[in-house]
Amino acid sequence: MTKKIYQLLLVVSAMGFASSCSDYLDSDKYFKDRTTIESIFTDRDRTEQWLAYAYSFLTGACADIISKAGEGSPHCYDDAMYFGDRDVTYDPKDANDLSYNKYRSGEYSENEFNEVWPRCYKGIYQASVFIHNIDMNQTMTDVERTDYKGQARFVRAYFYWLLLRKYGPIPLMPDEGVDYTQSYDDIATPRSSYEEVADFISSEMVQAAKELQYTKRIDNENISRPTKGAALATRAYALIFAASPLANGNDDEFAQALVDDQGRRLLSQEYSEEKWAKAAAACKDVIELGVYDLYHAAFSTNDNGLHDRPTIVPPADGNFSNNDWPKGWRNIDPFKSYRNLFDGNMPADNTELIFSRVNNTSQVASMVIHQMPRDFGGWNTHGLTQKMVDAYYMNDGSDVPGKDKEIGRGNGSERPTGFTTQDDVDAGLYKPLLANVSLQYANREPRFYASVSYNGAVWHYLSRTEPNDRNRQTFYYRGGGNGFMNTPFHLRTGIGVMKFVSPEDNPSNIRAKLEPAIRYADILLLYAEALNELDGSYSIDSWDGSTTYTINRDKAEMQKGIHPVRIRAGLPDYSSSVYGNKDELRKALKRERMIELLGEGKRYFDLRRWKDAPVEEAMQIYGCNVIMTAAQREEFHQPVAIFNLSSTFSPKLYFWPIRHDELKHNKRLTQTPGWKSYD
Repeated sequence: MTKKIYQLLLVVSAMGFASSCSDYLDSDKYFKDRTTIESIFTDRDRTEQWLAYAYSFLTGACADIISKAGEGSPHCYDDAMYFGDRDVTYDPKDANDLSYNKYRSGEYSENEFNEVWPRCYKGIYQASVFIHNIDMNQTMTDVERTDYKGQARFVRAYFYWLLLRKYGPIPLMPDEGVDYTQSYDDIATPRSSYEEVADFISSEMVQAAKELQYTKRIDNENISRPTKGAALATRAYALIFAASPLANGNDDEFAQALVDDQGRRLLSQEYSEEKWAKAAAACKDVIELGVYDLYHAAFSTNDNGLHDRPTIVPPADGNFSNNDWPKGWRNIDPFKSYRNLFDGNMPADNTELIFSRVNNTSQVASMVIHQMPRDFGGWNTHGLTQKMVDAYYMNDGSDVPGKDKEIGRGNGSERPTGFTTQDDVDAGLYKPLLANVSLQYANREPRFYASVSYNGAVWHYLSRTEPNDRNRQTFYYRGGGNGFMNTPFHLRTGIGVMKFVSPEDNPSNIRAKLEPAIRYADILLLYAEALNELDGSYSIDSWDGSTTYTINRDKAEMQKGIHPVRIRAGLPDYSSSVYGNKDELRKALKRERMIELLGEGKRYFDLRRWKDAPVEEAMQIYGCNVIMTAAQREEFHQPVAIFNLSSTFSPKLYFWPIRHDELKHNKRLTQTPGWKSYD
């Protein structure tokens, strides 16, 4: 079964079994489908093909990582990371041209780049038919039928999760389809409230967890198979989003305008702290499975060149530095622990990856080639903002000098000046920097070096056969091959992206990489976030009713979510004053998520659920002064406003619009406020 899912044997697609949300309203199609059900679900191969087809809609535009706009909704790109290869040729009248600015400003139409809605409802329909007919297949054992039903239930609820986070309150379709004897108008389905959708996902994922036979992945052959952990983690996502300010106690103008066809409010205007407690308990359910841990690479003394350099030991903190994993970093390599997660070197038995869509590897590879310099054929267009660079800590856990009081809000004053020299390199100073690199990039935390292609960073290209082609130090000064030019092929901020890049990668040979759709580090941070929002104490049953949790703002419990992420990053713990102040810890956790989850399609949605987008996404974007040459290197590194990268936000961008053809199919469906309905 797993290989069929992996290969996506879409034999049933020729039968035309799945279409959009409107399929539920198509009586002819419904009748024809019913005539084929028995022939499908009494045959093992056809049954498995049906489920494989449901899985197939999880990829494409539904993926978390999409290399740029043309492939779907590019949610990796926000106030931290941008794509720049379409802004030079951007044509507002070209429906196939979505630049970063058009995307960030919401200048696309309701019908452009909007394939998530129909893909999800196709998958929902496919999975629903499977759930209600798999029991007639007598070629399978009871255990197999139960597991397959759990897989289909997970897939269906996951589609609803993807819809909820992008479109907000959406229609919950009838479980077994619709009664085709009713009139077209009578079977139209309105939006359900945000809370109703989240609760449905929660209950369905609990049932899926009971039906699924695997608690964790067995190996990479089974990576596309959902597990109990994947179901419970998705449930935690839905409940966290329902507890967040956008959907919990929201009475702003946008919330007042988001209603169903009867005028019913779809975002809760009444705040409930208990929602945070339920979300925390859902995260704890994943933790208590006892099968997940953060990936960590062993401490190394090897010196086989830049690829396998010795571990750079973080400054001693008197706590984590004195202990081995999981209580400290003494026996791990923080840099490789983070880099290897994303560069294709992640081992098959990795226990951090909870769920991935194997068929999205091409999207990750496409993003990588857009990040790579022009050497040997990279596109050199995807980069980071100064705001993102400033978010990373120094290696001792302190803030970056010159960023003023808030991340990304500094004007560049009091930043370190000067550059590394060859004497510094020979003396082992400022590792891993080579010569002629700005000291702004010295002594930063390991995740910085695993994620940022700063000016003067090394691109390894170890799969190249010529020694001179490897370990190339890359600069982004004007006049160089990767600097400013009057074409799309330069970094608008002079800061590139190294995350997801393997040392072996070169533009003609990029390793396959798994999409980190659900990562344990994310669940841990969500657990700490939910606990931090509590003032009271709550008794919440575990997902299977086997125990009852006491959920409150307990420091030790919050540290269960925070410590593994900080330790793996080679950073000290937060101070007691941060833990003691709910507002300060909230700010710290938002920053931690910004750093830890860079480029994984999470921040776009975080900014919206927190209601931070109106401030964060409207801030002016800064970067290096890319029109400066190497002879003007100090000026190059003085941050300046990047006016050709959009920085704006309007309330309509909280949720994506609904396509006009869907509104026409379903007369009870209401458009997202700020977007146009069909004429």
